[in-house]
Amino acid sequence: MGRRLLVLVVWGVIGGFAISPAWAETTPPPEDDYYELFGVLVDTMDQVERNYVKEVDRRELMEAAIEGLLEKLDPYSDYISPEELSQFRTTVDSEFGGIGIQISVDGGQLTVVSPLVGTPAYRAGILAGDRIVEIAGESTEGVSIDNAVRRLKGKPGTEVTLTIVHAGSSEQEKVTVTREIIHVETVMGERRNEDDSWDFMYDPNQKIGYVRISGFSRDTARELREALEKLERKKVRGLILDLRFNPGGLLSSAIEISDLFVGEGRIVSTEGRNSPERVWNAREEGTFGDFPMAVLVNRYSASASEIVAACLQDHKRAAIMGERTWGKGSVQNVIELEGGKSLLKLTTAAYRRPSGKNIHRFGDEKDDGEWGVVPDKGYKLRLGDAEILGLMNDRRDRDVVRPHSDRANGPGSEQGKSPEEKTAKPPAAPPAEDPAKERDDTRGTEAAPDQGEKPAAEAGGEEPEPDVGSEPADPGEPSENEKPAFVDRQIQMALKYLSTELARAD
Repeated sequence: MGRRLLVLVVWGVIGGFAISPAWAETTPPPEDDYYELFGVLVDTMDQVERNYVKEVDRRELMEAAIEGLLEKLDPYSDYISPEELSQFRTTVDSEFGGIGIQISVDGGQLTVVSPLVGTPAYRAGILAGDRIVEIAGESTEGVSIDNAVRRLKGKPGTEVTLTIVHAGSSEQEKVTVTREIIHVETVMGERRNEDDSWDFMYDPNQKIGYVRISGFSRDTARELREALEKLERKKVRGLILDLRFNPGGLLSSAIEISDLFVGEGRIVSTEGRNSPERVWNAREEGTFGDFPMAVLVNRYSASASEIVAACLQDHKRAAIMGERTWGKGSVQNVIELEGGKSLLKLTTAAYRRPSGKNIHRFGDEKDDGEWGVVPDKGYKLRLGDAEILGLMNDRRDRDVVRPHSDRANGPGSEQGKSPEEKTAKPPAAPPAEDPAKERDDTRGTEAAPDQGEKPAAEAGGEEPEPDVGSEPADPGEPSENEKPAFVDRQIQMALKYLSTELARAD
């Protein structure tokens, strides 16, 4: 009886994790053999707790068991522990309490990659290339990115004092900044204006606009609409929508963005084993449909970005260009556990594009199967790894908010840069594994990016590689100043397509 009671307790702890109030009526009670299976788990935990060579934490054992169970399902089902919950919610909302800077560790020194426009750090005059030598009076020498982020973030309204050394100077300056809720921008343009806002017009002569979406947060659709309205005021005639490297985000955001360009018909649908079919349709009101579009995708475009690309492709609203997308089209429901202290992200359904075809690449899908989004005929252009790295570095360079004296030199120019900026390394190439596992996207009605990724603000990602800027250059290689500007062949293809379409219209 005692053992059976213990099994019941474990079932309540583990089995209950898979149940949300909405599912309670449709989830069948456990069968008798479940108790025997849980008995094996209970006996194992009991043996480990009593006899393992070292003392172990019971909760760690239980969480490890849950994680092991979910690993058997797919890469997107996940357990979010109480310690990870705050980071998870930050990533979903794309906002947090902080000062608004992107940071990295360069040569053991905490360095500002860029302030975010309109944030406390931006208003305080903190610039790209500045070194932060102290946070709240404590040295940052040898500090890790995670530790620096924890010290910079805090409750909105609280102050933090930084000791800054501006690029090209040796004098220290103390700057006191009041933390605020920081919003991470997800809609970007081709270049920055003098006031640091984005310029969304790529080719002023042909009136071709350019918008890059890095992720799908709660505010992305609103930001995109504002960008499109700016372009309309400038008489835009064609648009490049760049979804490359976009790992996804909220399902609701993907639907809203698709609805901006499609006036009627299906946007996307979902259906699962224990989930009824859900369908989202476009509405005509507020549609931007008066110009041709080219949508850029690559092998790192996943989930919500695939929903948008598939919708525009099936409705023949845009030409899809670049590379076949990742193939992440499954829906994750986010279920509260322990009264909201932890979460379960569980795959419950799959997406269908307007044509009814599948987006998700299941484990048994072949390379030539029907999954993901394939570029339109004649517009497939795959970039090699070196070119991908160059593209990422070029995009990163354009995102940086530089001192205004550097603007005339343009992105990528070495003139006027600080030593820290000159030797900064490009971001690491995208991982070979699934980007959506690092930053996942959706659930039944709204999506939830994975808690594993730091927000773009006040997070520097991996520490840069050791500085090689001081090493002698290879005589056969051109110097940094002589290297030609990066040429984005996929954008060039999009420009050629739109130019042809505009010529036809004329």
